[in-house]
Amino acid sequence: MARSPFTLVAAVTAALPGAEVVGARTLTADGDGRFDSAVATLADGRELVIRVAEDDAAALELAEESLALRALTAGAREMLPFRVPTHVGETRVGEARALVTDLMPGFQIDATLIPAGRGAAVSIGETIAAVHALPTSVVRAAGLTVRDADEVRAEITQLVDRAAATGRVPSRLTGRWRDATADDELWRFETAVTLGGMQAPSFLFEDDPHDGPQVSGVLGWRGLAVGDPAEDLGWLSGAPEAAADVHSAYTTASSRAIDDALRVRARLHAELEFARWLVHGAELRRPDIVEDAAALLESLADGLRSDDLRVVAAYTGGVDSALDVLDRVPETAAATIDTSMQTDAYRPEDLRWQDDAEQRGDSDGTDAEDTDDRSDASDDTDDRSEDTDAEDTDDRSDAHGGAPAAWEEPTQDLTEISGVRGSTHGDARETSSAAAGSDADDGAATGSSDLDSAEEAQRAARAALQRWTSSDSE
Repeated sequence: MARSPFTLVAAVTAALPGAEVVGARTLTADGDGRFDSAVATLADGRELVIRVAEDDAAALELAEESLALRALTAGAREMLPFRVPTHVGETRVGEARALVTDLMPGFQIDATLIPAGRGAAVSIGETIAAVHALPTSVVRAAGLTVRDADEVRAEITQLVDRAAATGRVPSRLTGRWRDATADDELWRFETAVTLGGMQAPSFLFEDDPHDGPQVSGVLGWRGLAVGDPAEDLGWLSGAPEAAADVHSAYTTASSRAIDDALRVRARLHAELEFARWLVHGAELRRPDIVEDAAALLESLADGLRSDDLRVVAAYTGGVDSALDVLDRVPETAAATIDTSMQTDAYRPEDLRWQDDAEQRGDSDGTDAEDTDDRSDASDDTDDRSEDTDAEDTDDRSDAHGGAPAAWEEPTQDLTEISGVRGSTHGDARETSSAAAGSDADDGAATGSSDLDSAEEAQRAARAALQRWTSSDSE
């Protein structure tokens, strides 16, 4: 049974001696049981997040995040143009490990709703480039994982072999992936500091009246390592509008040598999330996960057609072309698995998903009407602290006159959010499952039946990768 917020925040004083806790509230709605989480309000006005692991896997995640956050020294943080959670302390609640960090404000945008143009897309590209520009000494000094290009290639090869050994990977995919690992051109890249698989929920935004949403913070640091920068770009398979601008902004902001194979490897990493899901299920001896992964792999294979993962001169396909496959993935008879998850350290009442109506505005954030809306929003923060579901708009207006006490504030329901990097993968990579591109001519010839199933296919693929997150604790 989940611990109450009062029980959790009582442990904050053990992690931060001398702290005077004056309020407590739940951080998230009931999730998959990976963590119990709460927000503690201190007498000095600070708000801290405490997360308590529910099993050994979750405890390992907290330990990895703790190490990564402490590796980010003040000097390293000064190099980043955004906020990173601060490690406050660690303790135990009963026999369970607990991590305390500061609370980070901001809102998130679903990958499929990130618009093209100036604003969120450009800011995301610049943010990823800033992470990759960190000196590798940050990782080495903390004793975190450091892999060169050959080691990344060897890990991918091993993953492909393990997935193939289950007998549930279509031969077409196995051949495709093995051809990619055998292509020397694909693996000639400069390693960088990475988060091992960023996701859209990794980014917290604040609105700028002129430039639109700008990244204000980044979550999910437990995968901090030196490795393939393409791992942090694979999720763009599920951001059809923004992918090209994110890549362009990333390339412009990066001081690294041009990597012609970057997008190809990013697409490969996205495709291999299916393989990781399959291997994960096999290791846990979970037939439901294995069957689900196998069905998704069949759908992926059916949608690939004739494209491959070879590096070609002046490559123009991009990770976003992987959405051609996403639109062709049929619904599967997957086992029902809880896809909810606990959140990271940020202010739930400040989080809101951008809805379709907002995204239909000018993507560069410069429309006068949008600017006025953002200005109004910035002048009235009480409205943003209420529940952000579209259905409760009237409730927010009624509640404007006064905010509830800290321990009475409603918790944001984030069960639809896929998470920051989880176990060995990047957590339920919400959009990585949209993997594998197709050239434009083939996509145009798919026929009306493909278009009719696009929306259902997208939901099926995204839900499948959400299962990857929730399964870690099961």
